[in-house]
Amino acid sequence: MAAQEPDIRTPMLVLGGARSGKSSWAESIVNRFPPPYVYVATAQALDDEMKLRIQLHRQRRKDLWETIESPVELSSVLENLTGLGRPVLVDCITLWLSNMLCSESSETEAAVDRLCETVRSVDYPLVIVSNETGAGIVPDNHLARAFRDLSGFTNQKLAAVCASVFLLVAGLPMRLKG
Repeated sequence: MAAQEPDIRTPMLVLGGARSGKSSWAESIVNRFPPPYVYVATAQALDDEMKLRIQLHRQRRKDLWETIESPVELSSVLENLTGLGRPVLVDCITLWLSNMLCSESSETEAAVDRLCETVRSVDYPLVIVSNETGAGIVPDNHLARAFRDLSGFTNQKLAAVCASVFLLVAGLPMRLKG
């Protein structure tokens, strides 16, 4: 069953698989607020493919968006936006988790807990994008399984502190909460 028109109470978590339409749908939610907007990007342009993806995202967003690149220090960035009243989009949690795992941080669970506390206390419109990674096959190696598990637990924790949660499939939003 497709979701009705979403209310824009925030914080909002938008989940979906690869190419599900979650990022552009999340941008459309943020665009319902008055500009200027803040886009907190967790991606890193480490190869040509990612550079192209980042370029396409920026072209789609136009000039009304300020981009803050934050591959690891997500909570600090969100805390620093307090009091500005600007709508914020975080894209995406799974890249943030991947960045922490690749940096071999031993503080990943603490960082997730801190992020949830930050999300719970924001005073501005906030939309968070994350991949739903648990619907596929069981990965064949330890790191991939650890990432899938961490992603699933993180999405559960964020869903608990967000006012609304949506899942996008084939570009169609389904309301899960709120």
